[in-house]
Amino acid sequence: GGGVNFGADEDYQDFYTRDALSRNNTLSYSKSYGSGNIRASVGYSNVFGVVENTGQERIAGRLNFTQKLFDDKLTISGNVSLSRLNDEFAPISGEAGSTGDLIGASITANPTIPIDPNLAPISNQLNPANLLATFTGIRNTERFLANVTGKYQFTDNFAANVTVGYDKAYIQTTSAFSSAVLGRDGISGIGRGNYNVNNNINKLLEAYFEYDQEFDNVKLNVVAGYAYQEFDRNGVFANAAGFNTTDLGEIRGQLQNQYETTRAEIGDDFLNFGYGNDLNYFSQFQAGTDGENEIVFQDLPSNFTRIIPAYVAGTFDNADELQSGFVRANLEFNDKFLVTATARYDGSTVFGPENRYEFFPSGAVAWKLDQEDFVGDAISTLKLRLGAGVVGSQDGLSYAGFLPRFVPQGAGIANDLNINAIPGVGLAGNNNPFLKWEETTDYNLGVDFGFNEDRLNGSINVYRKETRDLLIQSQLAAPTDNPDGISFQNLPEGVVINQGVELALNYDFINTDDWGFSTSFNIAYNNNEVQDLDRFIDYAPINGAGLTNAFAQRIATGQSLGSFYMAEFTGFDEAGFPTYRDINGDGVGDENSDKFFVGQDALPDVTTGLSLNGRFKNFDLSASFNGQFGFSVYNATDNAFYTPAGLLIGKNVTNSVINDVVNGVQDPSQTVAVSSRFLEKGDFVRLQSASLGYNWPLSGEGLFDSLRLSFTGQNLFLITGYSGLDPEISVNTGSLNASNIPSRGIDYASFPRPRTYTLGVNVTF
Repeated sequence: GGGVNFGADEDYQDFYTRDALSRNNTLSYSKSYGSGNIRASVGYSNVFGVVENTGQERIAGRLNFTQKLFDDKLTISGNVSLSRLNDEFAPISGEAGSTGDLIGASITANPTIPIDPNLAPISNQLNPANLLATFTGIRNTERFLANVTGKYQFTDNFAANVTVGYDKAYIQTTSAFSSAVLGRDGISGIGRGNYNVNNNINKLLEAYFEYDQEFDNVKLNVVAGYAYQEFDRNGVFANAAGFNTTDLGEIRGQLQNQYETTRAEIGDDFLNFGYGNDLNYFSQFQAGTDGENEIVFQDLPSNFTRIIPAYVAGTFDNADELQSGFVRANLEFNDKFLVTATARYDGSTVFGPENRYEFFPSGAVAWKLDQEDFVGDAISTLKLRLGAGVVGSQDGLSYAGFLPRFVPQGAGIANDLNINAIPGVGLAGNNNPFLKWEETTDYNLGVDFGFNEDRLNGSINVYRKETRDLLIQSQLAAPTDNPDGISFQNLPEGVVINQGVELALNYDFINTDDWGFSTSFNIAYNNNEVQDLDRFIDYAPINGAGLTNAFAQRIATGQSLGSFYMAEFTGFDEAGFPTYRDINGDGVGDENSDKFFVGQDALPDVTTGLSLNGRFKNFDLSASFNGQFGFSVYNATDNAFYTPAGLLIGKNVTNSVINDVVNGVQDPSQTVAVSSRFLEKGDFVRLQSASLGYNWPLSGEGLFDSLRLSFTGQNLFLITGYSGLDPEISVNTGSLNASNIPSRGIDYASFPRPRTYTLGVNVTF
């Protein structure tokens, strides 16, 4: 593949990345008996990231079971799993500023300086060795998941099903820089850290009846039922400053212990608490004179324990509910005509009371043409499908965003360890009782086909999807009840259209006792366009030196989502100043006033995949390719670190800086704006995976019933003209103007995609 052409910074590139050995072990046991079966497994994996101080350790156990009772009329099945994940992460962020994060600091580090964590960086730089040595990031996740389903067959035609589920995830995250970090304003010499706990509980109840009946040439299947889910979320968010140690293990312990200790001394019914050199407080709900609860702030006890000099913490506890009534009917006539109709009535508490419930219908018809006499024997499968339906989305919405409500406001910690904002009560959410579901209407037409007993088979699908009532977080126009002026709302106008065609083909070339070879191929074309929008929305901020409030994408009518909006770079003038295309006709090309849609976007027009599978006796070989075409990537890494002025302070710079400045093309004092200069085609083909396996022939009389050896490689090669690390990597660079729209097609100091090789041994006994 390509690679960003940076200067000779190989020492630091090698410093923060590594070749890592990982392992994955699984042991399972299964047994079937007359009235049921059981399967249990336990696994352990330890995966080290390709970036230093990153990785994941996972321990998991799972139990699946099925049991029949009452003359096989009642079937109880279920699964239970318990897992523990220990994640370690490094100081990497797509929202890093001009000094960058670990990867950015490694790119710009002067390659002539030694790799020494105690070496102080020069102006506006960070020492990546120091960042790794002074940062700790640990996330521990404990998850318990259980689902049990009971099915009772009243008659041959009528059955009832009930499923109950419980999913609990406890996530504890601790991250901190010690005071020994260098070059970080507000952190160096102080030390700052965060402690967060998320306790998420998801409860599920689903009950439905199922009816099957045949009437001469008609088959009928009807399912009707009810589903309910409750999502409980509670937890802690805390930050601290002024650690009295540089030991990262002790810092993690202090962040957790300070919270637990203070909670034990003031009780559990607080909303937030905090203290510094100048202030200490905690808040809780108390009954007001009007009978309503009010938030009251009080002083912490005078003898409360201070493990850390300054600490602020808050809690949250909320719940949302989702319920659905549904019915689905399937009809089949003469084994050749099929009709499906579905109706759902869904309700969610994240929406306003006026539009909390919505009706979502769908339907489809199909004709098995291969059952008709006029279709020849060479055609083994031929089915025509036509369908349409509406689905709803609540993605991105948070608790009670439609409702203004009072919440305790937290506080920050100043560099002198004073509380820099006296806590109080603020207003969250916005009065929007009409907040409703985002709806997508899907129309689709398809053909399934097969020849020669489906030796060659495939499908063609044509679709159109229209998404309306778009949910978006935006800045509200004044006046507003919310002092932050930020809330989710449905765009009253605007529709996003996705339409395209998909083709899938499978062919079994060879299938004998000793030899086999088959292939699968798919290709899809999609066209995305925003229509009828009476506004535009800027997003995808670009971070780096001199790029404050810079952005690369805009949503507007007539454009695709992910469309790039920027100035068009046209070269340099005789004085070495960058020049841009004049769009507004004032005779001067300007990077700000002459922005326009440059005709490129981040969504691929064509996606494709190819799988090859072969076997010879006990050997098997497989390979999987994927590709994307017709999209662009904004190389924000190259933009952020194209810093000619960095040469004056000993920064490492991109090769293009050397070429431009040394050759006198660009004036080194000039800043680099967002422009088409850093916009590149992202088309690529990747060998996603390849695997060679061998099934060891066994007699069945020894210890092992079967033995399989395999060797697998992933991300083996990439063919692309993109100069960055990987055109398929997209970084969320943050929120612009509170829109919180995730960017796509932005490459900024991305976490590198690893190339992995796996040796596997599978045995049964």
